[in-house]
Amino acid sequence: MYLTSVRLRSEDYPTDRYYPFNVPILRLPAELTFKSRVVFFVGENGSGKSTLLEAITRKCGIHIWDKPKRHLAHHNPYETKLSKYITVTWANGHVAGSLFRAETFRDMADFLDDVALCDPGRLEYHGGRILNTLSHGEGILSYLSNRYKIKGLYVLDEPEAALSPASQVKFLEMLRHLDDAGHAQFIIATHSPILLSYPGGQIFSFDQSRIREIDYEETAHYKVYKRFFEDRE
Repeated sequence: MYLTSVRLRSEDYPTDRYYPFNVPILRLPAELTFKSRVVFFVGENGSGKSTLLEAITRKCGIHIWDKPKRHLAHHNPYETKLSKYITVTWANGHVAGSLFRAETFRDMADFLDDVALCDPGRLEYHGGRILNTLSHGEGILSYLSNRYKIKGLYVLDEPEAALSPASQVKFLEMLRHLDDAGHAQFIIATHSPILLSYPGGQIFSFDQSRIREIDYEETAHYKVYKRFFEDRE
């Protein structure tokens, strides 16, 4: 374990009118204690899980690979400021890490492939192949399975977005291998009941009035899928 807790200092927020400080569940004080190397954030769209995930990423000094923002319709000076109002606790000092987002992976893969053309040795860090010669899902698994061999804290925002159910199972197998190795810690925001089924993973729900830890069978995602398949019998 590297990161052991995250505390929201909502009493110090500079405003309650603008995002992210107006997200209801983030308006309340909260402390998340991590007891597993694999932690999941789960909740409906707009619940605040990805917002807190990004704030943790910033607070931990992890680079955020993002596309330039081109919209001028709204300007929010607070959009990236939540990290200033959370406290993170490390077990034995800060470690490096990375953020993965399926929505920006293709652009990042283009960059990594261009670097590899100049420095072929870089290929070993993402599977030994040019990523964009693979399908989107294959490229993601190739990148993740090799990137995560390095000690660190790894933050993932909805990695299942480009993964088939079979690929999600492969991702779970990769998580188990890395968890057993003990050198990597994961915080994952997801909608996938497959990923949420990871044995021993901690699940924090953003679907109630407060962030709280729940069991797999308590998640709305599990209940929806269970009801769906039962109705088809």
